[in-house]
Amino acid sequence: MSVDIVMPKMGESIMEGTILKWHKKPGDKVEVDETILEISTDKVDTEVPSPEAGTVSELLYKEGDVVEVGKVIAKLSSNGESATPVEKAAEPVPASKPEPIAEAKPITESAPAATVTPVEETASAGSDRFYSPLVLNIARKEGIGFSELERIQGTGVEGRVSKKDILNYLNNRTAAPPAKAQPVETIQVPRVEPAKTSAPAKQVEIPKQKIDYDQQGLSVMEFDNVRQKMAEHMILSKKVSPHVQAMAECDLTNVDKVRLALKDEFEQKEGFKLTYMPFICEAVVKALKDFPLVNSIIDDSVVPYKAVTRNTINLGIAVAMDNGGLIVPVIHNADGMNLIGIARSLNDLARRARVKKLTLNEIQGGTFSITNFGVFGNDIGIPIINQPQVAILGLGAIKKRPVVLETPDGDFIVPRKTMFITLSFDHRLVDGALGGNFIMRIAHYLNNYN
Repeated sequence: MSVDIVMPKMGESIMEGTILKWHKKPGDKVEVDETILEISTDKVDTEVPSPEAGTVSELLYKEGDVVEVGKVIAKLSSNGESATPVEKAAEPVPASKPEPIAEAKPITESAPAATVTPVEETASAGSDRFYSPLVLNIARKEGIGFSELERIQGTGVEGRVSKKDILNYLNNRTAAPPAKAQPVETIQVPRVEPAKTSAPAKQVEIPKQKIDYDQQGLSVMEFDNVRQKMAEHMILSKKVSPHVQAMAECDLTNVDKVRLALKDEFEQKEGFKLTYMPFICEAVVKALKDFPLVNSIIDDSVVPYKAVTRNTINLGIAVAMDNGGLIVPVIHNADGMNLIGIARSLNDLARRARVKKLTLNEIQGGTFSITNFGVFGNDIGIPIINQPQVAILGLGAIKKRPVVLETPDGDFIVPRKTMFITLSFDHRLVDGALGGNFIMRIAHYLNNYN
């Protein structure tokens, strides 16, 4: 029996993948769940396992080829041993689902997003439906508010809206009668102008110097797929959010005392070392509960903008990968975890991130991010916001520094374990007072840890 191996769908906004490496060649035998190839998407690199045991009969694409989701990339002569049906691999492909044409009719009636009450907007964003940064970016540029986005029929996993879904929706809206489309054009005028002033074409034209690759002494490294998408994401973040920074110094001496008291028992029980990061994450979660607006996103597809506060805290932790790239796995529902639970999640995600074993769900849905440049010995850094979040915390190196300690008997200079933390925040929503109070609240929880 011949079995088709298809390019898997790794998320609602991913429509293609790049074949990085074939682990098998025609004639090779494979077992159930044995890796056949590695692929790369704009979200993550991953391995594709064999759905059945058998022999590889044909490879239809070469390494480096970019293949659309759902297309057959290899054929397998099966022995009939299957872990999961072959049809399951192709199930997420949305091509066979009907396009949401019926959604086009009420567009003109709901287009003036300003008529949607903040309560409705918050309820929509507070639902369990996830929207990728790509879908949100398209929605913002095209003037689609959250209430309207919620009504789009999704063909992705669990009904999520994919890039194809929102583009089909926009095509249907464009085809609406001109008489009814007029109110949409009027509403969209203030939103189109920012897009024109920061068009992607202008970003491409910025580097004016052309490099002569034939000259001597050049070493050229081509960006892999993940690094390229990360670069584009960072450019988008600086273009969208007016970045402002605040900095504070934290005294981790009390945290260090607790950590040293727990570390031996913790390592014996859990099998890994207790670091400072779980304590820092715990303090960040407490501060986000105190200042929930920092755990928000901005709906800038409408005028005036709307701040949509999340109902859970999902912490994204930047992890440096072995190949020099960067990935941000997410601790979902961190607000429901204690110190031990956070430590376990951190260790598991970081370990699997470095060997490219994360699932798509584990790298999306973050509401606030933390990046630890201090692990490389840096004292201070200025991080870039991870869109569509409104703030990111940077951690400096933890070092013994001289600190003035005030006591009833006078002031003394003593050595204390301190760390500089930096908050980059989106000044459209988080002003100086909120940003300053938030970062100082984090410092307060760390300074007074017990």
